[in-house]
Order: sequence, then C-alpha cells, then structure tokens
Amino acid sequence: MKSTIAEVIQLKYEPVALLWSDEKPADAMQFSESKWGCVMWLAVHAAKGKTAVADKKTFGCFGGGVGLGFGNQYKNFPGGEEGFCHFLSMGNAKRQGGMTIAEKIKPYMTNESYDNFLHGERYIQTPELVEKFLENLPIMEMPAKYVVFRPLSGIDPSTEKPQTVVFFVNPDQLSALTVLANYGRKDNENVIMPFGAGCQTIGIYPYREAKSAKPRAVVGLTDLSARVYVRKQLGDPNFMTFAVPFALFEEMEQNVPGSFLERHTWQSLLSENK
Repeated sequence: MKSTIAEVIQLKYEPVALLWSDEKPADAMQFSESKWGCVMWLAVHAAKGKTAVADKKTFGCFGGGVGLGFGNQYKNFPGGEEGFCHFLSMGNAKRQGGMTIAEKIKPYMTNESYDNFLHGERYIQTPELVEKFLENLPIMEMPAKYVVFRPLSGIDPSTEKPQTVVFFVNPDQLSALTVLANYGRKDNENVIMPFGAGCQTIGIYPYREAKSAKPRAVVGLTDLSARVYVRKQLGDPNFMTFAVPFALFEEMEQNVPGSFLERHTWQSLLSENK
C-alpha cells in the first residue's frame, strides 16, 4: 500500500500498519516468551522496513500487553494492580508487603526497574490517582491471536485492513498531520494527546477511536520511558508518533490533493529541513 501522505511530508521512516491476525507472519521479529521488551521497539522495527509480531505471551511488558489489546495485564504485575499503582506513583518500598515482593523479583529485574519498583516512576502523584488512570484507559481484549506490525508498503489492501497506521514524525510533520486530520471536518478537535504509555497511544487509544463514527488521530511518544528506548533505536530525539485509525487514514489520503501540502508555506518548511 502506497501512502501519498508519507511522500508529501517526506517521512524518514515508513508508516507502520498495525493489524490483528490469527496467523503469525513468517520471519517476523518477536520477543521471547515472558521476556521483557518495549513494544515500541516492534513499531520501530516495522518503520525500518521489517515485520514484527506480538501475542499474549510475547508482548514484552505489562503495559505493552494492555497497550496492544491483550486485556488488563496489570493484574499480573508483581503485587497485582496495587503493586502497579504504587510503581507508577510513589513506589512499593513503604507499602505493606512491598519489600517482600521486591526481593522475590529482584533477580529478574534490571537495576533501573528494581529502583522504579521500590521508589516509583513518579509519573502520577498518588496510587489512588493511578487507579483513576486505569479506570479511564480503554482496556480491551482484541479478537485475534496476534498484533502484527508491518511496513505500510507491505500491505495488500485487497486482502488486509490495518487497524491503525502509525507515523514517526518530527515537529513540522506532526503539525502537518494535525492540520490534515482536521482539514475535511466540521470541527477542529480531531487529534487527541492522551496521557499513556507509548504503546497505548498507538494501540488501544486508536482502537477505541476506530469504533467512533468520526475517529480521531492520537499523538504519542509523550511516554518518557518509551522516548528513551526509541531514541536509542532511531538515534534522533525529535520523533513523536501520530497514530491514525484506518478510516481516518483513508480520509486524510484523499484530502492531500489540493490541500495546504501543495502550497508554499508547507514547501518552505520542507526546504528548511533539507
């Protein structure tokens, strides 16, 4: 599948298609079972032109399982949801039973992860507020065995329909896609930027939007931890993600001809980035 958008905004990396499938693609990158990994690495792998895949045993981390649509994996976090609520906020060191759990899992964790388990990532102020965060996440069980990450150019539109198309973009490209997402609409709030893990802003949030009569795009990579991991993979600190439910992607593709993308303001921004 060819993307006119990718051409006119001059993407450095391929758009990534997320698909649901009951069949595992041959030669797809996949994390080892029950081994830690960041889902965003799978997305970057596809942006670089190769296929990756995840299932219920190979989603890399608990947040990744949630983000890809494999249900509420936070229940399986050490110490359950309560353990996660402390992990994302103030840590488990002072929680009753927290140190006992920490000692059991320490051999399986990096020093950084262990420190975060004890003292918290501090991304949300209190465990009670993390509970509210979880209540508002669009957690779901997607109806297939695999989530497949594939370069969009490798998609056959006659046989495959992506759930989401993800662009890795710099600030100018992010601006252009935001304008384009609103270009043919009757209102001006067709892009959202929710707080969540990097994988959640390319997975369950766009999945939710896809069910809407008027789906919105989702800006991501506001997850600081994911930014660290992706920066190492792409070697550039300036990337964000722009995740588009497939129906909106098709709408945006159709709106390129005759739009601002053919006019001098956008062309001047392109020339400055060369």
